Amino acid sequence: MGNKLFQPTAGALAVNVPVVSFDENNARVLEIFGQHKELVSLPVVEGDRPIGLISRHIFMSQMSKPYHRELYERKSCIAFMDKDPLIVDTGTPIETLGAMAVASGDKTLADGFLIVEGERLRGLGSGLELMRELVALQVEKNRQVMQSIDYASVIQRAMLSASRSAMSQALDDACLVWEPRDVVGGDFYHFEHHPDGWFAAVADCTGHGVPGAFLTLIASSSLKQALELHGPRNPALVMNEVNRSMKRVLGQQGGSGKEAGAQSDLQSESDDGMDACFFWFDAGTRELTCANAKMSLFVLSGEGDEVQTIDGKRTGLGYVDTPDDMQWDNRSVQVAPGAIVFVSTDGIIDQIGGAKNIAFGKQRLRKSMLEHRHLPMAELGRQVMAGHRSYQGGQRRRDDVTFFGARLGGAANLQHGQQA
Repeated sequence: MGNKLFQPTAGALAVNVPVVSFDENNARVLEIFGQHKELVSLPVVEGDRPIGLISRHIFMSQMSKPYHRELYERKSCIAFMDKDPLIVDTGTPIETLGAMAVASGDKTLADGFLIVEGERLRGLGSGLELMRELVALQVEKNRQVMQSIDYASVIQRAMLSASRSAMSQALDDACLVWEPRDVVGGDFYHFEHHPDGWFAAVADCTGHGVPGAFLTLIASSSLKQALELHGPRNPALVMNEVNRSMKRVLGQQGGSGKEAGAQSDLQSESDDGMDACFFWFDAGTRELTCANAKMSLFVLSGEGDEVQTIDGKRTGLGYVDTPDDMQWDNRSVQVAPGAIVFVSTDGIIDQIGGAKNIAFGKQRLRKSMLEHRHLPMAELGRQVMAGHRSYQGGQRRRDDVTFFGARLGGAANLQHGQQA
């Protein structure tokens, strides 16, 4: 994927210009400036070696003062010469040259700089042309970075596609919204269809953008390994294993409790992890079992008018302060046919907006679910997100958004699902 970015050097900016020898007088300088109206500065040389630079603006200002022409016309040109101009070698990279130009002050950007090969003058460099080269270089860098991020988005979506496909096979009426705040994001989901039910996970990793996306790879891999080790039917056990695995991979390990957290803090350069909800639905018993790490699961019964909120421990997975032997708990609830189960990352709940510029909150999410409960889940998901975007208004999107919802009918394994 990566072609190494070609960076031009100072030699590309060297322009051949007239020069004046150090032993010539100011009358000669005046003559050269008169002949070359485009000349901003005039290099002063001793042989082939540049020793200074005469600025047209400064020179003309001085010579136009009363009696200055009569006083200085026959004197050496070094009288108005900048004895300490920026002098750079032809091989100096443009970015390095930019830093040197800024460090040398405004005079370099206004009057230019001298470009040499060895000690021999190669030409005069323009501050304006230097700025143009720096802008072009930054544009190309940005293009290559965005090209890489766009491809990373393809990889991240491909990583999630198997779960989306499994959800379509297992659930007849479901919605799944995954909207990174940036091109890639720190939210991810996982879904597995089994003969006796299905397992789902929704997770929100630290950060968003590229750092968040990197963390999703670690977290997703840890989750898959935990499911292979323990199976999907005990979400709390899976969560315990994912916590240990993430801490190990991120080097955020300790023993247990506060003492271990303090020890890990000394050893680790990072403090990253995730909030998550893991849940298993048993198709035979219609029992929904979930483990929650700072993320709520909502259940809306088929006929009721209240949304049941299932909360868990207020401890995230993988963080420095989360003990290695942290134990999450399973919560189980019987789910009648027609009930709606839904879960959201805090990208929806924490979004600032509305007339008072406050968070969207869980209450508005529950209210939106009740309002649209009779719609097919795909349309319900669209309505929830439309309401969320309307509430956001002109505020900036704060975080990645992931929203999963399913209406649990009488059959556990249907042929086709709908997605938002």
